[in-house]
Amino acid sequence: MIDLQKIILAATIFLTLLACNTEDNLMTGPDINPGPSPTVDTVIAYLALGDSYTIGTSVQASERWPVQLTEQLLEREGIRVEPLEIIARNGWRTDNLANALSAGDPGSDFDLVSLLIGVNDQYQGFSVAAYRPQFERLLQRSIGYAGGDSSAVFVVSIPDYAYTPFGGGSESVSRDIDAFNEAAAAVCQSYGVPFYNITPISRDGLRDPALVADDGLHPSGQQYRRWVSEVLRTQVAAQILRTD
Repeated sequence: MIDLQKIILAATIFLTLLACNTEDNLMTGPDINPGPSPTVDTVIAYLALGDSYTIGTSVQASERWPVQLTEQLLEREGIRVEPLEIIARNGWRTDNLANALSAGDPGSDFDLVSLLIGVNDQYQGFSVAAYRPQFERLLQRSIGYAGGDSSAVFVVSIPDYAYTPFGGGSESVSRDIDAFNEAAAAVCQSYGVPFYNITPISRDGLRDPALVADDGLHPSGQQYRRWVSEVLRTQVAAQILRTD
């Protein structure tokens, strides 16, 4: 004789298990069918050298401009950076960076090397005449880290901190920044190294407070994003593909 209660109990268990399986499938669906990933055509090793602007003082690590550059190179250009190495610290002058590099040589097999240094030389009262030879030696080292290939190196201009609450619109600071950048650009030209000018973007800082970090001095992640999207990404990508 058929036990009706047992049949009902078995049917209930079956329907419960079916519902659980359906829910599991709904939860794991996105992992099973992920969206398209960027197509990677080139993989490079990248070394970024600098000071507070490169290490991203007062912003999240994900907002540092070298990190944002690597993300946009992958998403927009199919270039994967692996690894990204950053040697930079808040407050470093040219001599501080040089000493750090002497203490731990990063090697000479990088496909891309960037250099942004000099604001602390200016802020601490060093002259352009003193800065230029220090910068040139760092540029020579940067070329060495790229295996001697100057076309695999680029320099980023010093942003103008006069256009921050800390700088207060100081015209003398702006004149100094221009002079330091002119010296760096001239050295770069003599070595055939691209010099990418992001300084005009930094000069929107008083007009647009969102471009300045909460400390009132350093660029925000939004400003770094503009450096990358408006100046660096396309030019650096072209540079990489020329030297690939």
